[in-house]
Amino acid sequence: MIEVTHLTKRYGPAVAVDDVSFRVEPGRVTGFLGPNGAGKSTTLRMILGLDRPTSGRATVDGRAYADLPAPIRSVGAMLDTRALHPGRSASAHLRAISDTHGLPRRRVGEVLDLTGLGDVARRRVGTFSLGMTQRLGIAAALLGDPAAILLDEPVNGLDPEGVLWIRALARRMAAEGRAVLISSHLMSEVEQTVDHVLVLGAGRVLADASLQELLDAAAPLRVRLRAEDLARIVGPLVAAGGSVLETEPHRAEVTGLTPDRIARIAADHDVVLTALAPVERSLEDAYFALTADAARYRTRPLPGADERADRLTEETRS
Repeated sequence: MIEVTHLTKRYGPAVAVDDVSFRVEPGRVTGFLGPNGAGKSTTLRMILGLDRPTSGRATVDGRAYADLPAPIRSVGAMLDTRALHPGRSASAHLRAISDTHGLPRRRVGEVLDLTGLGDVARRRVGTFSLGMTQRLGIAAALLGDPAAILLDEPVNGLDPEGVLWIRALARRMAAEGRAVLISSHLMSEVEQTVDHVLVLGAGRVLADASLQELLDAAAPLRVRLRAEDLARIVGPLVAAGGSVLETEPHRAEVTGLTPDRIARIAADHDVVLTALAPVERSLEDAYFALTADAARYRTRPLPGADERADRLTEETRS
């Protein structure tokens, strides 16, 4: 388990990480999110002993990284895949790490095969594509068969097959009882991969909750329905605790009631529903709601962007 307790990092008057506390539990995938400058990379570096905290503590299995008897066996990390010697082959790069840490040479072949690099093991790293370099970084993180895994933007540069592979790998690692922490800006991918979400903004923890709890808190459940006899069901839905907004003739959105409850009420009143579906709530919506006041770098809308977006939406609907 990774535990961060009241962690703070100051650079002169600037506070990069401000009294941050959280746990990365074994057996689940935790997403680590936040705008640029939120303090995510600094926090990861302090967990790995690469930066010294101003105050607070970060531990892996109850010990600071520097005090771990065999750090590579406790936590594997991929933070910067650019830190590679371009003249070395993939296997030579991993052998250097394994020999330094007393790992068996067979692990080099195992992680190369696991990451899909077995056929290019002897190629120089300098000839690798971005996606191949990412795979090599992940192979290095897994070399010690660690109980905790930290991956910073792991799908960067990967093709669609690689993205699916990362998703499956993270789920598999968690199923084996490992603590998996993934830092990413790709909301849709995080949403399909993680169990738990940590959101940082301006150096502070804005959210520490399960994915479902975060989605539920972002917006109430909305259900869209269509019925020719819509007027006959509005009253019963309101009486049952729902809020009904008629959006078009014979169409409405209901909050406060589940689709099953709406269907039962409709059946009780002999109203036929020709459409009934929940409106999906996304991690992206929840993220932007949380970080609206925490982004340090903002862009101005492009001229006419809203009008173009509205026109595309109308074209899609038609």
